[in-house]
Amino acid sequence: MATRKPAPPAYVCTECGWTTAKWVGRCGECQQWGTVQEQATQTGILRRVNALAPTADRAARPITQITTQDAPRRTSGVGEFDRVLGGGIVPGAAILLSGEPGVGKSTLLLEVAAQAARSGRRVLYASAEESPAQVRLRAERTGALHDELYLASETDLATILGHIDEVQPQLVIVDSVQTVSSSLTDGAAGQPSQVREVAATLIRVAKERDLPIIIVGHVTKDGQVAGPRVLEHLVDVVCHFEGDRQTSLRFIRALKNRFGPTDEVGCFEMTGDGIAEVPDPSGLFLSQGASEPGTCVAISLEGRRALPVEVQALTVPSNAPNPRRIVHGLDSSRVAMVLAILERRAGVPTGSLDVYVSTVGGVRFTEPAADLAIAIAVAGSIQMISVPRTVAAVGELSLAGEVRPVTQAAQRRSEAARLGYEQVVDDRSKTLRAALGDVRARNSTRRPDRDIPPF
Repeated sequence: MATRKPAPPAYVCTECGWTTAKWVGRCGECQQWGTVQEQATQTGILRRVNALAPTADRAARPITQITTQDAPRRTSGVGEFDRVLGGGIVPGAAILLSGEPGVGKSTLLLEVAAQAARSGRRVLYASAEESPAQVRLRAERTGALHDELYLASETDLATILGHIDEVQPQLVIVDSVQTVSSSLTDGAAGQPSQVREVAATLIRVAKERDLPIIIVGHVTKDGQVAGPRVLEHLVDVVCHFEGDRQTSLRFIRALKNRFGPTDEVGCFEMTGDGIAEVPDPSGLFLSQGASEPGTCVAISLEGRRALPVEVQALTVPSNAPNPRRIVHGLDSSRVAMVLAILERRAGVPTGSLDVYVSTVGGVRFTEPAADLAIAIAVAGSIQMISVPRTVAAVGELSLAGEVRPVTQAAQRRSEAARLGYEQVVDDRSKTLRAALGDVRARNSTRRPDRDIPPF
């Protein structure tokens, strides 16, 4: 009788599930290093799974008989954070907050914890990266002290669960999931298996007790959430906290939200006393004083929120064979394309000039809706024509010199009218030359210090 040969061992990527017949150091599918592990050998014995009768509280019911009154949203006390979450924190929700190191994740969550404690809810802040004394120092600086806010510095998952049983909180914050480890899984904290086990356990506790849990996640150098991809699939909400270290402005966005929209953006400002909400950031990206040549206001969309952003341009003659193109806060490739369209389609010479283009306030404005504002600012700088602050421009430029409509143009125009802009130059001016002529004829003021022909 022929004996059955054992199946050769298979190796599986713990990140994406890719399989291979031999071990490799790097996954051939997701390109992650050190995630390919040997899979357990199949024994050929099939075990029978016995069905269990569900309990009364877990019995399947028609969806029309299920109400949402048992899961009302609770405000976090931070309005901009509630905006991103869809109106508040849902009981039993697992929320993942990611962001660059030093962007202010811990400061934001400490403010959320303090506001929840002031509203009468008990909060457990489990910090695996700082000691309670360090968190207390930051809380004193930001005014986040309250008797209902409990601190614990633990890196062991079982100990954190013990704190939850002892404190009986109504909100739990774990900072961060990459620094917590479980004794039931091999490996050091931060490895994919540990992150998966810790997150799955915390999420199970959240669902069983209707206890909202906010988990802090690290990011890689590419800006993605560190750890296995399954981490983002397990949680209910994935938020990303971002901002430029050179500016005090911070944005929080929902990349995934099972309980609300994913196109909302919360705006914050880092101050010496902590983090402050910015419910109306319309004045943060505009310069003060009289209008100068080379400036134009565009209407940007951050989620559902329309923001006016001032685009500034400066042009100077250059003797170099390759004039300089310095861009900050905008897409450099789009700026180069706009300069080419200006020279070819509108007759504005840019080839012999050093061109510097930037936004005010350090905001990033990379959508195509900035094309027309860039063109008007550069043309105004070359011909010393200033555009009044009551004029805004929104439009995308084609290579043929046409002004194309942008997404949610009606919302941009209504927001511009609310902020006091009397005219919005957009795709109603069919071509770039017509748009420049419209600005020049009706709204602009020419400076007499340079004898340059008009548009």
